[in-house]
Amino acid sequence: MNDYSGPMKTKRNRSRSRNNGDDKNKEDARFRRVAWERVTKIDDLLRANKYPNAVQMAKEFRVSVRTVKRDIEFMIERRNLPIAYDAKRWGYYYTKPVDAFPKAPMSEAEVFALLVAHKAVAQYHGTPFEKPLREAFEKLTGQLDSRELYMLENLGEALSFRPFAPEDADLRMFRTLTRSLRERRMVTFKYRNWGQREVRTRQVRPYHLACIDNHWYMFGYDLGRRDIRTFAFSRLSEPRLTAERFPKPKNFNANKYLKGSLGVMKGDGDYEVVIEFDTYGTDLIRQRKLHSSQEMTELPGGGSRLRMRLSGLAEIERSVLSWGTHATVIRPKALAERVGKTAEELVVRYLSIPDGVKRIP
Repeated sequence: MNDYSGPMKTKRNRSRSRNNGDDKNKEDARFRRVAWERVTKIDDLLRANKYPNAVQMAKEFRVSVRTVKRDIEFMIERRNLPIAYDAKRWGYYYTKPVDAFPKAPMSEAEVFALLVAHKAVAQYHGTPFEKPLREAFEKLTGQLDSRELYMLENLGEALSFRPFAPEDADLRMFRTLTRSLRERRMVTFKYRNWGQREVRTRQVRPYHLACIDNHWYMFGYDLGRRDIRTFAFSRLSEPRLTAERFPKPKNFNANKYLKGSLGVMKGDGDYEVVIEFDTYGTDLIRQRKLHSSQEMTELPGGGSRLRMRLSGLAEIERSVLSWGTHATVIRPKALAERVGKTAEELVVRYLSIPDGVKRIP
């Protein structure tokens, strides 16, 4: 009898192994998946008290009666499921309730994806999100068999994340906002605009929550401004659900809404941004996806040219400044002027510091 946690070795698979090991692994993974899907369907029929028999299931699954009987034997002997045959009803049934059926075996790629999710939790160390994220991961790993756990442990030694100070979003606030989204209820909260001290009350119909550049944002219809606005969690406080409900937005799509933005700031313009990088700057951005519209062109001497279309210039200005002398704005002229003006102001500011001891208020 075959154990579904391992591959079935057939002549076809052995032949593929000699020709291409990767093809064999893919074939084995497909077999395990299909076989487990079949066993899962048998479990569904048994739970529904359908009393399925081998002939019926063979026709439904398009396999042989022998294969179905082997599936049943596997479920009884290897998964300890209480399956018996009722001669009067000509079918199989569970002799007692079954709490949960084991999950399908995971491939190495799926285990790796699970590991990446686990490592990413490190970015939320010390925040209200850390505990629920770790508990969710423990529930997932609790279902892994010994082979998968061994694979997870070995891959874990080869992968790590270096967390950068995540935003300390309040978990209760997050729950309130997610509930307002789920129940489509309007929410009120205190909010402070960027760079301002004044705090105002806002009434908003939340449409979407997103984590962008390690910061949480909410997109929603602001009743006072009569427009869709973006709200940063770091400047939002005292959210309260109201009894007023709103219909599901028909035309809002977060990806379309932010299509022209580099991050979260949506502009009203349409700019073709072209930036040239020297060799050092090219190494900084190579294989990085800054924007969905970006086009990278290699230049003679090791440099490169980045081209993309944006709706605003504020975010790309900050990026250009972070690249320092390794990036040069070619167009638009407005972006080059903004970067140049900031550079001039920085020169004036730092030249006024004698011996680097003067503090800027």
